[in-house]
This record gives sequence, C-alpha cells and structure tokens, in this order.
Amino acid sequence: MLRLTELKLPLDHPEGAIEAALRARLGLREDELLSCTVARRAWDARRRSAIELVYSVDFAVKDEAALLRRHARDKVLARTLAPTPDTAYRHVARAPAPAPKRPVVIGTGPCGIFAALILAEMGFRPIILDRGKVVRERTKDTWALWRRSVLTPESNVQFGEGGAGTFSDGKLWSGIKDPQHLGRKVLTEFVEAGAPEEILWVAKPHIGTFRLVQMVESMRAKIEALGGEYRFGTKVTDFVIETGRDGQRRMRGVVTEAGETIETDHVVLAIGHSARDTFATLHARGVHVEAKPFSIGVRIEHPQSIIDRARFGDFAGNRILGAADYKLVHHCGTGRSVYSFCMCPGGTVVAATSEPGRVVTNGMSQYSRAERNANAGIVVGITPEVDYPGDPLAGIAFQRRWEEAAFAAGGGTYAAPAQRVGDFLQRRASTELGSVVPSYKPGVTPTDLARCLPDFAVAAIREALPAFGRQIRGFDMEDAVMTGVETRTSSPVRIRRDAAFRSVNTLGLYPAGEGAGYAGGIFSAGVDGIRIAEAVGRDMAGLDAVAA
Repeated sequence: MLRLTELKLPLDHPEGAIEAALRARLGLREDELLSCTVARRAWDARRRSAIELVYSVDFAVKDEAALLRRHARDKVLARTLAPTPDTAYRHVARAPAPAPKRPVVIGTGPCGIFAALILAEMGFRPIILDRGKVVRERTKDTWALWRRSVLTPESNVQFGEGGAGTFSDGKLWSGIKDPQHLGRKVLTEFVEAGAPEEILWVAKPHIGTFRLVQMVESMRAKIEALGGEYRFGTKVTDFVIETGRDGQRRMRGVVTEAGETIETDHVVLAIGHSARDTFATLHARGVHVEAKPFSIGVRIEHPQSIIDRARFGDFAGNRILGAADYKLVHHCGTGRSVYSFCMCPGGTVVAATSEPGRVVTNGMSQYSRAERNANAGIVVGITPEVDYPGDPLAGIAFQRRWEEAAFAAGGGTYAAPAQRVGDFLQRRASTELGSVVPSYKPGVTPTDLARCLPDFAVAAIREALPAFGRQIRGFDMEDAVMTGVETRTSSPVRIRRDAAFRSVNTLGLYPAGEGAGYAGGIFSAGVDGIRIAEAVGRDMAGLDAVAA
C-alpha cells in the first residue's frame, strides 16, 4: 500500500471525487488503481470563503515500484507520496513461567487503563487499584455535586474509573511524537470498546462523555477477561520501599487505606494530576518529586454560533465541519503567556473540585457538541521559580489558595464566581449577567474575579482578551461570561523518571501519565500508559530496557 497526503478537495465535493483526484494527481489509468481508502481527513479554513478538505489516502496499484519510479523527480510527490506506515501493534514481551509477582497499576484513568490492558495482554495479570468507584456509581456522585452541591471527595470529576478525561470533551489528538504509532493502538482499542470508527481517520477525533462511560466499562471487561483484577474503593496510603546493601531503593509493595499490604516489585503510578495526598506521601517516602510549571485562569463562554461564524464564515453549521473550535495564545508585555486550554465546542462548564471548600472548573462536551455555548480555559502560564518557589509541593498550596478564594467568592455553596467580560475589562464587579447564560452547575455568583486570581494573572488576561477579539471577532464581547477558577490544567509536580521509565531513585516505581507530568489529555496519557506497560513487561520478562 502507498499513502498520498495533502490531497485537497472542496468542502462540498461529490462522492467519488477522492478517487478521481488521486488518479489525476498520479496520472493513473482507471484499471491501475486497485483500492483506495481515506487514512485521514482534515480541513483548511484559512480562507473562509473557500474552505477545503485535506485528505491522506491509502491506495493499492498493480505495480507500486513502477509508480514510485515514474514520479521520482516530482519534488512535491517526494514529500507527499510514500509507503503506508505499518501501524500494527506488537507486544514486546510475554509473562514468563512461573509467573512473577503481579504488577500493580494505581489509577484507572486513560493511562492506567492502557497500562493495565497491555500488561494483561502480555499475560502479567495486573492488579488495578482505584480510590474511587466504578464509572456508573461515580457518575451518580458527580451529578450530585452538579445538581445538589453534594461533594464526595473520593468519587467526582477527578477520581474514579475513567479518570478526569471521562468528564471532558473526549478529545483524542495530541502533538506528541509517536514514532511507534502507539496512538493507533489507543484509537483501535477505543473503537473496539464502542467509539465511532471515524476516530481512526478524522484529524481531530472526539468522543464525548456519554460514550466514554460505556467504553470504560467495555475496556474493564476486556482487562478482567485477560486476568486483570480491579479493586475499586481502594486508596493507596503508603509505599513499601526497601533500601538494599548497594544503597539502591526498590519497590516492595503498596499499603491500602484498609491496612492491607499488596506485595509487588512493579508499581505503575497513574494517579492523575489531583491526587495531592499521594504526592505528599511519595515525597515523604523520599521518592524524587519536583515542582512543575502549570497554568491558572478561568473558563470563558460564548454563544457557539459566534465562534462558528468567526471561524467558518458562510460555511458555519456545515455538517462535516461541525461546531468550530479555536486555539489562541497571547504573549504579554510582562513576559507572561495567556492561552486557550481544553476548548470544548458546544459544551458546558463543569464543577471539577475534589476537595471540600474549594471550587474548580473544567469543560465538557457530548459527542454531538450541540449545547448553545462554546467554552475554553483562558489561562496564564506560571513557573515554580517565580510563583511558588521552595518546596516541591508548593504548587499544590498555590492551587488550593485560589480554589478556596473561588469557593468564598461564589458564596460557599460550590457555586462558582462569574463575571461578564465587559465588567472584567472595566475593572468593576458584575452584579448581573447578560445574554450569555453560564452553563456551570450548581450555579454561579456574579462578582469580581480579581478576588480569585493572582494579580499577575488578572493583568495578563485583561491584556489578552482584546487581542483574542482581534483574532476571533466577538471573543471580547461584553456579555461573554468568565467563570473561576481553572487550576487543574496539569500536574503541579513531576515525578521524574529515567531512560527506562522508572523513578530516578526508586527501582520498580514507574511514574506515568498526567499526574507524573508526562502527558496532557486522554490520547497522550493512553500512549504513555502503553510505553510504561512495555517497560514493566520487559523488566518482568528479564529483557533489556529500551530507552525513552
């Protein structure tokens, strides 16, 4: 098979146009082309009056070598025509007999799920621990916060089966480097679990919360059928670490809140970015933990129709294009950067706290992306050296300070503080909201968001909003609503690992995913989970490690 990229066609092209364009581009007779399938479809909206679809196409011809020779001097085809890459997944190890101690995976977010899946497929029968509940029960607890302001600290948007990504837009793309095509394994497993097949070829695939719930259940069933063992409501409160005569620290087990010690020499730490108590325990046990940059800001909402019109012009509402997204960045005169984060077309702003007395926001969409508002985080980059120096866990204290301020400004009921953009730019508190109805549940309190953010973040966002309005007409409209605060953009710590994916000072401990500072989102977390499982499998099978 060969692959041709950058094949452009009009948005409204007729059926059969792809094959015709392929033959025309390569000078193929009709009988030369044996098959043709779409490998990827994106769109180019730089000219709103002439939006184009951009395809990558896999195809077969009678004589591939002859075709490649025929176009050897075509400089464009030298860049866009090549053999189709082999994306099939192959396991790196098999569990030896007799079986070693079972590996333990802590966390059932996307990273933990894929680590457990690969370990189970290789025959290692992992034990999977999660402090939260199965996804259906977790969903009930999450809705209790949204509808009745009742928070369950161990079962919410952050904790429980599926991880934080379960209550999100379900985005499945990333800018990570993936030379082994591990992302293809992530996508194919999702399709097998019930995701729409289009995620295999659309440029920006997404799933949505309702489908993610069903998929998480399906993947759990597969892992259990392969010998994996799930234990929900099982919070890890300590780690058994042995120091040998050589001075090397080694994992020997984990201790649960119930007092049980699970003996193991291999622990996958896929705990997510909000397991603050676990970060503290690791630090206390001498595991190398360091402060990491993250961002802080607010969620902003506009009518989705305004974003669609600004991005697609007369093509707004087109079925193929769907609800428009955006990606914005502004570099302030102070040296700070403000950018959009986790943009959710046609979605809602959700309550995402995991601790009593604190308010945290996040964004979520269903597969249809049919809600009236678009929302995104508008966040300011912060760094440990400048903004929370000292202790490796200082970023957690920084987050908590502003989450508590948001709780107080919202009225102390898990309502969130909110403000019209016009009022925010004019430095006055909002006393009422306008035409844009905020979607956050359990509700919002109009106020002054400057009470809930550091002064430097307030100043940076005030500078950025008009700049964003010049990029997307209407972005700084007076009635757009900002809701605070967005603090969980990424982990505030990094649990550094070596070239073999282990903790730099504790053998057998494998920091993974977002919580360890090595992923950002469902897709990259899933890929990292596969990498970690491969590293664990190689070590357990006695094979040489492959460097990261």
